[in-house]
Amino acid sequence: MYKANFIGTFYLFIACCAIISFSLSAATPVGMKYTITRAENANNSKNSMALPYLFSSETMGLNVGVGGVIQGVGQEQLVLGATTWAGAESYGVSAGLWNYRPWFANRAFVSIAGMYAYFPDQRAYTNGQLPWPSDTPRPGSSGSSPDDFIQGEGFSNWLDIKVEYVLPIGSAKDDPTAHYHLRNGLLVNGPSKTYWNPLQTGSTVILARQFNRYQSYKAANGNEKDGDLSAVELGIQYDNTDFAPNPSMGSRQYIGYTFEGTIISPENSWDFVELDLSQYLSIGDSQWARQRIFAFNFWTGYSPSWSIAFDDNQSSTLNAPPYNEGATLGGYNRMRGYDVNRFHDKASLYAAAEYRYTLRYNPIKDVSWLQFLNIDWFQLVAFAEAGQVAPSYDIAELTSDMKFDGGFAVRALAAGLVVRFDYALSEEGQYMWFMINQPF
Repeated sequence: MYKANFIGTFYLFIACCAIISFSLSAATPVGMKYTITRAENANNSKNSMALPYLFSSETMGLNVGVGGVIQGVGQEQLVLGATTWAGAESYGVSAGLWNYRPWFANRAFVSIAGMYAYFPDQRAYTNGQLPWPSDTPRPGSSGSSPDDFIQGEGFSNWLDIKVEYVLPIGSAKDDPTAHYHLRNGLLVNGPSKTYWNPLQTGSTVILARQFNRYQSYKAANGNEKDGDLSAVELGIQYDNTDFAPNPSMGSRQYIGYTFEGTIISPENSWDFVELDLSQYLSIGDSQWARQRIFAFNFWTGYSPSWSIAFDDNQSSTLNAPPYNEGATLGGYNRMRGYDVNRFHDKASLYAAAEYRYTLRYNPIKDVSWLQFLNIDWFQLVAFAEAGQVAPSYDIAELTSDMKFDGGFAVRALAAGLVVRFDYALSEEGQYMWFMINQPF
């Protein structure tokens, strides 16, 4: 989330991660619908966590806040969450409702989430869609300077509304919701293997999503810039993993198409198509590990509408997604060793591999005053990533001069949610990310 210098203990890291970023999910916007019953609180159908927190960062200073998340209110799969924080120069509030099932549509799930926040130091790797000299790299392109960005204080607001429909096929033929029963954070009588067949196994979900973004930047010299978008995404995902929040076997595939223009936002017109593939392999347990998992992800995207116009010695982008949408790399999910949305262009290619090692030892299992965190396990992770963006979908361009990073992570299953602290290193620096959910 921020290139940060956090204070406190590791347990505070986990708390900040779970509360600040609960509204941010994994790389795809589609989620398998499920409920979790923990043997440790089998008589309680609600998984919840609420607590105050504090954090300090280079860009935001010291902030204090409070937040919480709860699953199972009214409907067993329904999730509610909210958080608010404030510092000397920053403040924000974020809230959401996820996976509400309307009474008239048993297989449809509605989610609404948003944020209203002000930050003292925002950064965008773009020139604000202004022309740039033709003989220099465009800001945010593969060969651009890491110092070529817009920076200033301002608002960062967003609102997402999505409807997901679970098809009556595969494992979801009779029930659109998967029901996981856990003991110590692992499946009780889980599958011994999985196979790919959407008609017989797994869950297939269709997505319709409308999302809105607004950002503003006020530089120290008084110059101001802002931008907004209102876009629609349509997609379909097939998931045949054994345990969606933390898969140990199986695979996941997502195809999406995003566009802005026509009725919703006629002044902006662009589109983007993407493919996201994940595979998970279990190599069993060991003396010190309850699980050992290899996880792989491949993602690629292309914006058919994107073009470049040349005028004398200047170039301009036409019908291109904004810098934080479309073929974009950098940040908490893809290319974690680079700043958020560091690279963007017409096309993108990305691959990642992780080794996830779930410890047998839980250091807080018998610490009574920390039981409210409901942490079932800790996981050590090593990861490596490679990615590239290019002005055309050319494999030679997308695989030359690729960007690389690597790092390690400590993750935990808290109240049925995977929370993570990732540290990544690249040629442009080192970053720490405090987020919720596995990156893929």
